[in-house]
Amino acid sequence: MSTLKATKRKPRSPALKHLYEKYVGGDLEQEAVYAEHLANAELARRIRDLRSAAGLSQRELAQRVGTSASVICRLEDPQYHGHSLSMLQRITAALGKRVVIQIVPLKGKPQPV
Repeated sequence: MSTLKATKRKPRSPALKHLYEKYVGGDLEQEAVYAEHLANAELARRIRDLRSAAGLSQRELAQRVGTSASVICRLEDPQYHGHSLSMLQRITAALGKRVVIQIVPLKGKPQPV
């Protein structure tokens, strides 16, 4: 089972590692922005992969969900930041899947006592 993880993954290629360290590494605010971008990109990829695995075009999925193909296109865009739980539930239901939410502690953050 594939899971969606919003972690602070660092890039693997040497060039991207260099850019990450130069512009993101050590800056907590930038690391949070980076993690959010990773999560959005992964979610967009997951939606696209599920749709493709079902053999559906964006237009066909949109019809099943009750929306437009442009909405599906936007949801599959890694730069999009407006994913909603209700739309994800509609998409997964149309694909015979369901959304599972997992809440995990942040690394390096003190836990309340």
